[in-house]
Amino acid sequence: MVRTRFCDVFGVEYPIVQGGMQWVGRAELTSAVANAGGLGFLTALTQPTPEDLAKEIARCREMTDKPFGVNLTILPSINPPPYAEYRDVIVESGVPVVETAGFNPAEHLPAFRAGGVKVLHKCTSVRHAVKAQELGVDGISIDGFECAGHPGEDDIPGLVLIPAAAEKITIPMIASGGFGDARGLVAALALGADGINMGTRFLATAEAPVHENVKRQLVAGTERDTELIFRPLRNTARVASNSVSREVVGILDRGGKFEDVRDLVAGARGRKVFEEGDLELGIWSAGMVQGIITDVPTVAELIERIVTEARELIAGRLAGVLN
Repeated sequence: MVRTRFCDVFGVEYPIVQGGMQWVGRAELTSAVANAGGLGFLTALTQPTPEDLAKEIARCREMTDKPFGVNLTILPSINPPPYAEYRDVIVESGVPVVETAGFNPAEHLPAFRAGGVKVLHKCTSVRHAVKAQELGVDGISIDGFECAGHPGEDDIPGLVLIPAAAEKITIPMIASGGFGDARGLVAALALGADGINMGTRFLATAEAPVHENVKRQLVAGTERDTELIFRPLRNTARVASNSVSREVVGILDRGGKFEDVRDLVAGARGRKVFEEGDLELGIWSAGMVQGIITDVPTVAELIERIVTEARELIAGRLAGVLN
């Protein structure tokens, strides 16, 4: 058994989290993670409306009787979605945990507290983690530079970011970015975290609701097969390297504006990658961890492997170096 205080606070068997992933965090994957003893998150904004989110929560409950959560990512937008309505669905549906990300979650915390929903806040810097702790969240997910999606603008990798955060965070903290196996879990625990969050690794599982071409590409890819887009715009995102992401990088490096790449980075195009399997259709998220992804197991097989090998690593190889 590999158990930490994160498990006790958030009511799960293992300190392994499947965080929110746009277009991917659906009932099939989230319920599989829950059934295997981890904490899975549906992605609220993958659902077109708050009513659709309520239906997806109900569908997930039909697939598992274990705890699961919902991710609510709050980002700047010309026409923002109705965040408060999505929040209210989370509370009214009796979901026990929410993963907040993006902007400061302070506006939504009173409603979550009143509804008995624990809040795990995802951030990319120590200063933001400290602020979230001061606001009263229940846990922190600290996201290193290796991650897929938005790694922030500080470019601090997990090897430094995790222990730096652990020095100042007293609530349960999980580590995100670059985690995909037992070695990562043991390393995260050694660095001061209470568990790990995985996104790209769960993308390459049997239950992930994406095309098999995406999964095969993650197995074939290396740690060098990502691009950092939007760097000149100070809104960096790590995505899979393909003709589209490389074109975006080139346009912006030459002084282009967001308007010049808007059509290339449209979310609808990225969604089609996952649905149709044409890896060059658009932008899709993938982390550096693909460099250590070698297969496409079931979620249960993956989590069992990580837990078993972590136990063996701690009790065997690491114990063996002690005099």
